[in-house]
Amino acid sequence: MPSPVAGVLTEIRVPEGDTVAVGTVIAVVGAAGSAPAPAAAPAATPAPAPAPVAAPAAAPALAAAPVVSAPAPVIPPLPAAPAASTEGLVLSPVVRKIIAENGLNAASIRGTGPGGRITREDALAAIGSAPAAATPAPAVASPAVTAAAAPAAAPAAAPAARTAPRVVAGARDEVVALSKIRQATGAHMVASMGTSATAFSVVEVDFANVDATRGRVKESFKADEGFGLTYLPFIARAVVDALAEFPHMNASMGDKELIVHRFVDLGIAVDLDYQGLIVPVIRDAEGKRLRAISREINDLATRARSRRLGPDELAGGTFTITNNGSAGSVLTMPIINQPQVAILSTDAIVKKPVVIEVPGYGESIAIHPVGNLAMAWDHRAFDGAYAAGFLSRVKKILETRDWSSEV
Repeated sequence: MPSPVAGVLTEIRVPEGDTVAVGTVIAVVGAAGSAPAPAAAPAATPAPAPAPVAAPAAAPALAAAPVVSAPAPVIPPLPAAPAASTEGLVLSPVVRKIIAENGLNAASIRGTGPGGRITREDALAAIGSAPAAATPAPAVASPAVTAAAAPAAAPAAAPAARTAPRVVAGARDEVVALSKIRQATGAHMVASMGTSATAFSVVEVDFANVDATRGRVKESFKADEGFGLTYLPFIARAVVDALAEFPHMNASMGDKELIVHRFVDLGIAVDLDYQGLIVPVIRDAEGKRLRAISREINDLATRARSRRLGPDELAGGTFTITNNGSAGSVLTMPIINQPQVAILSTDAIVKKPVVIEVPGYGESIAIHPVGNLAMAWDHRAFDGAYAAGFLSRVKKILETRDWSSEV
């Protein structure tokens, strides 16, 4: 990285090869006469009045350097080096592309994401501020400004305009402290939106075939198991089978690779009475049939709401289902549970008129239970045709399978 000022390197505070946060002081540059090697002077642009550079008499008083009679310390513009400006930084592909295409220096952009990460909005905002930062270039007639002027880095002021104003509670407001689970959920969701190239697909499913089995075994199932047979286990079972045919849905994103799992640890999101959301996991769901999946969903949800789940029951997961339909929603766009590549939302199943084929009579209109299956997925892992193929397979399994053998 080029030095923004001329002078002599007097102290190295961060060893070569270490990684530090943006804005950390890594070295101290003294005045040209404070060390026997004043060779840093050529770094300044040749000016009509080079005489001020040769002022070693001021060297003994390094602290007096900021008190320069110039109107304001002006830092000469850094040499443009956009090609290397992203080295060593953790950036999403979208952010890296914006920086490269617009010749930005990532080191001068203050990130507002988790851990100071540069978000897409930060990079876009920096495009507009970049020309303004370059305009002071003509004011290079102040070569005597020393390292003491370095803290006045102009680019650091730009993010302040992008920071949301602090909200202050009024006399008629109630301040509700966010619980730890609410804060953790929020941080994870924000990080996910800044990580994945999220896309959205949805299919409409006719649940008449599922209802035929549910209606026939509903009473006996509840008597045997102690809980009702809902639509969710049918959907979960269909998802598990479809994942075997579309394995890239059952995967996690690495740095530059897709890690495809040969097992299905199915996460089922559970609402904690509006106080938060947790995702217990059904382990090795690919080897379990409908009744077994029903039992695990009921057990995990019951213990989740009573806060009796162990950490190992919440860890991992290769694909997630969130059941917003139980609350009445008809179309939900969920947020991907990182580092997974997709999450399926089951929405409310309602009665609708549908066109059906009646053998011997042709088409007819009937009232069937219909609901949407909506999925958010990561475009880095696959494309829309693959996602649509997976959803279509889930739909077909639900609408055509003979479920009676599994209950």
